[in-house]
Amino acid sequence: MFLALVVTPELREFLARARGGAVRLIKVRIQDEQLTLGSYREPEQSWDQDYDDFLLPLLDDQEPCYILYRLDSQNALGYEWIFISWSPDQSPVKQKMLYAATRATVKKEFGGGHVKYELFGTVEEDVCLLGYQHHVSSCLGPAPLTVAEQELQRIKITEGRVKQVNTEICVESKHQTLQGLAFPLQETARRALQQLAQKRINYIQLRLDVEKETIELVHCNATETQDLPCRVPKDTPRYHFFLYKHSHEGDFLESVVFIYSMPGYSCSIKERMLYSSCKSRLLEEVERDYHLEIAKKLEIDDGDELTEEFLYEEVHPKQHAHKQAFAKPRGPAGKRGHKRLIKGTEEKKQDS
Repeated sequence: MFLALVVTPELREFLARARGGAVRLIKVRIQDEQLTLGSYREPEQSWDQDYDDFLLPLLDDQEPCYILYRLDSQNALGYEWIFISWSPDQSPVKQKMLYAATRATVKKEFGGGHVKYELFGTVEEDVCLLGYQHHVSSCLGPAPLTVAEQELQRIKITEGRVKQVNTEICVESKHQTLQGLAFPLQETARRALQQLAQKRINYIQLRLDVEKETIELVHCNATETQDLPCRVPKDTPRYHFFLYKHSHEGDFLESVVFIYSMPGYSCSIKERMLYSSCKSRLLEEVERDYHLEIAKKLEIDDGDELTEEFLYEEVHPKQHAHKQAFAKPRGPAGKRGHKRLIKGTEEKKQDS
């Protein structure tokens, strides 16, 4: 609903000239049931520099008004404007209702295509430059969610967290919780990898320094296969590189095995995510820069799994023979008797 008050000829003519850009601000008032020109200001500086100096002195705590403020930007029709409805709390209720009912008339008279933003205020903080900027930010942001949409969003977030915690972390998998994490290797860790590539050492244990975001060497003590279970910590994740020396089909082999030990869910979620996310990039760097061929990548949660038999079967998995297809069993020997025939419909009719 809007109230069609009379627009004075002076105001109508002034609005037509102002759209050309010669005016920065126009104040419109209701006086004697007519829309009249209250005051105006011509531009002096940029729109944001003129804003508070021009606008705030024209606001009356006891009387509503309309303010049309010109921006420096333009659209296809010309300069863009802000349409401000000022309705202070202390003003009479009748005036508030009158201005609210006339708002559409003023906008139509000026030309709605020139209005970029509409602003309503009851205190100066609502319509000052900072208030206008907050209004623009809210207009450009996403629309507020309904109650149902908020509930759906909470469900999705909760499901995502549960899935992230419960997903089994596999060294062979290419899916990671955090993509592209690559903590740099410290100097001692790099030297140890070079020595492993030269087969001067046979074991390396690495850890993540979460604070420094680096990969550090824990130790590279000589280790035999039977010593591996003792090397795996019970309370914290680790990366291990082990030069597995063994015989296979009469040949002596030295195979590099990568072991990612994660002791169950006793570790924090952050540790699980970081270790899982860094391992692939670490392996890429090791294979590329140190020319280490990883024969097998393992994930364990307990060092007791690392037995001689387990390592051998992982490095040289058994080849399962091809299963013979199911053969139709032969029928009984000897005469099987006469074949049984099923009569057709026509034959049944003839017999009857």
